[in-house]
Order: sequence, then C-alpha cells, then structure tokens
Amino acid sequence: MQQRIGQALSAVHNPRLNTSVLASEMVRDIATTTEGRVRFTLLLDPADDASLVRDVRDAVAKVDGVTDVRVDVRDASSASPPSPPSPAAPPSTSRGRALPTIDTAPARAAVPQAPTPVSYPNLGRIVAVSSGKGGVGKSTVAVNLAVALANRGHRVGLMDADIYGPNVPRMMGVQAPPAVREERIVPLEAHGVKVISLGFLIERDQPAIWRGPIVMKIITQFLRDVDWGQLDFFVVDMPPGTGDAQLSLVQATQVHGAVIVTTPQEVSVGDALRGVKMFERVGVPVLGIVENMSHFECPHCGKPSAIFGSGGGQRLADETGLPLLGQVPLYPRVQEAADRGSPIVTADANSSAARALIAITGRVVDAFAAMPSAT
Repeated sequence: MQQRIGQALSAVHNPRLNTSVLASEMVRDIATTTEGRVRFTLLLDPADDASLVRDVRDAVAKVDGVTDVRVDVRDASSASPPSPPSPAAPPSTSRGRALPTIDTAPARAAVPQAPTPVSYPNLGRIVAVSSGKGGVGKSTVAVNLAVALANRGHRVGLMDADIYGPNVPRMMGVQAPPAVREERIVPLEAHGVKVISLGFLIERDQPAIWRGPIVMKIITQFLRDVDWGQLDFFVVDMPPGTGDAQLSLVQATQVHGAVIVTTPQEVSVGDALRGVKMFERVGVPVLGIVENMSHFECPHCGKPSAIFGSGGGQRLADETGLPLLGQVPLYPRVQEAADRGSPIVTADANSSAARALIAITGRVVDAFAAMPSAT
C-alpha cells in the first residue's frame, strides 16, 4: 500500500515549487494499518496554497485499499530537518530545504512583511467579534449576532477565524467538507448564514500547531478564495487575545468595526481593555462592549444572581468612552442550544438572553448606519 500511496502523492503538484508534494519532501511519517487507515504529516509553507491539504487527502483517499485518511498539518518553518546554517550560525550536519529558524533569522521568521490590506466590497460591513481572554462567550455572541442579522433580512457571512479552537461548526450545526466550484470554496449555510471554518477542513481532534504566517495564509484565503457572493455583513469570530489572527485580519482587509466581549469580573475586563486598545491602535473603530454572563437568572423565580460580579462591562465602557451594547444573562439554554447547533436567538427567541442579543444586534446595525458608507 505504501507504494500506491507514494504514486498518488507523486501526482499532487505543488505550484510554488513546480514539483510534487512527495518530491519536495512535504509529506513525512506515512503510517498505515492493515485495516486501510493512513496517517501522515504534511509540511505546509506560508507561501503554499492551503488547498494542498485537501488535494493530498483526496489523492490518498482514492488509493485502492485506503479506508480512512488523517493528515497532520505542520508549519514547515518549525519542522526538522533545520535549514542550512547562516554564516553567523554554528555548523550543522543536518540536510534539508532552507527554512527560517529562530536561531538563524529571528526577525525574518517572527515578523513577516505586512501585506497591503485588500478591499472586499462584496463582503459588506466587516465586523470582528473579539475578546482579551478565552471563555467569555465570544463565539456565542458572534454566532447569535450573525443569525440575528440574517433574521432581520440581511445577507450575512460568518468566518470562524479562531484557528486554534474552531467552535462555530458545532454552534451552527454544520460539519462537512465544503465543495469547490470553479477553484473557489463554497461556504456551508445554516440559519440563513454562509459559514466557513477551519473546522470543516481538519479532523475534529487535530490541533492547529501553526505559527503566524500560516494563520495569515488561512485568513487571507477565507476572505479571498471563498465564494461569499454579495453580503451586507461579514461577522468574524476572532480567537482570544491580541496576536497573530487579529493582526492578520486587519492586515488582510479593512475591518469596519469591532465588538469586544467581556464578563463582569475584573480579570476579564482587564484583558478586554487590551483588546480595545489593540483595535484602536490599528485604526479599527470599536463599536462597543458586550457584557456576557452578566448575571444568572433563576429559572423558577427570575431573581438575578451576580455570579461573576457586576458592573464590569459598564466600567470598561466608561473607561474607554465606548457604549455598552448590552448585557447578556447567564442562561443554561444558551449552552444547550449551542451544543445542538441551534443559536439561542432562533432556539428560544423570547428568552431574556435572546432578547439581549437581538437588541445588541440592533445597536450594531445602528452604529454602522451612523458611519460613512463602506467603500
């Protein structure tokens, strides 16, 4: 079987190197089982087209006797063997392609040249939903914002830019490899929203151990190579923090506004403040603050309990001079509906959490309406 797999990989062309992925040593550690399961590592360079992952998987899957294919994608710049030494580096006997390493070229490897942002008028208003830390319900807000916008009659796209923890597929109730039509990826659709996520392209348990250049490549391809059609709003679910994904997005295109999600507790507020300052520093208008898990509402008596403290969202809004777009209560059905792939604004539209998210959506629309027209 190894020979047949090798022949299949020899037929997958890498346009960047003008040779096959096998000849260019992009494929490593091929392992097979007697049941026909195949697993191997694919070294993806920042300059490579991410569609190579799909092409390689499809080629191996067609091999006679193969029942399952698992591709572990790694950043080529961090893979062994290391690059040949520069004059300033100690000698090495290792062989391999010239790849940037931390020891020999730290500045070039860590800080790639920033591209000129590209305008995508067909995407409409691009809004990033972000937070300073994880676990505050950022994806919940992004998903429900997108669905609520669609419920208002807008044409909406949702991009899951959380490369390291793509949860949008589960929360939207879609999980399938997207089709390709005329060399463009066709987004999946759910609840009236067009959706793309790295979660559609990798195995459920596969970690994304990727550096900044690969993250930049994926985000750019999701913007450029997905057949979004004409949209009114393009919601981007960002990963936590103020790192590669955030910078990649604002370098790739014009972001028209950001929504910052926090919880009431001071630890979350402090991190959210850094998120606000990051977007302000790169020239992205922050539309306002959303305080999630504002309080727990007793399902029996309706009495609120401030489990995570109180007033953090308002304090952050006051400190930054931004509006508090809304406070979303901690409501068990939000989590239950998300696990079933049914956003709360659809699953239980009359709940207090859904009403808060719908009101937040209206304020986001109003904030964009008050801005100059997108160009």
